[in-house]
Amino acid sequence: MKAFWISFFIVGIDLISKSLAFTYLPKAIFTVYPYGGFPVFKNFLGIQFSLNYVANKGAIGGLFADFQEYLLGFRLLLISALIIYLIFFHTDKKLRIPLALIVGGAIGNIIDYFLYGHVVDMLHFVLWGYDYPVFNIADSAITVGIAWIFIHSLLSNASNSKSSRKVNLL
Repeated sequence: MKAFWISFFIVGIDLISKSLAFTYLPKAIFTVYPYGGFPVFKNFLGIQFSLNYVANKGAIGGLFADFQEYLLGFRLLLISALIIYLIFFHTDKKLRIPLALIVGGAIGNIIDYFLYGHVVDMLHFVLWGYDYPVFNIADSAITVGIAWIFIHSLLSNASNSKSSRKVNLL
């Protein structure tokens, strides 16, 4: 049940932030920082951050923008499978939170497609000279969830290999 509320919270915060971005931020013009957006801070320890409205018709960084219908179908299929897995088959309670983050983020981005015809991105960072693609809260939740699962997997595998070595020594 906690996983549901985490997903619900992510969707809510994501939709509110995107509605505010859609309403108040000017469209991004990619010529010079902050690209027509609202600069929050510039060169704080080598980091720049601005709020920019970007209509992302593709996936990460605009990939597959020419295949919106296929991308939507893939997203719907993937999120349906993940929800079914989370409800009926998932047994590792340690992964409920990261899976809930992924589900919430995915639902937030899918809702965008129906509300705006594209995903609304608004968070833009330049870290030590590297200009990251503009993203949103849903993207952040998905990224944190995937990283959490990856780290959990690495730690579990390391723990399992240590315990199997002990068994082999005995």
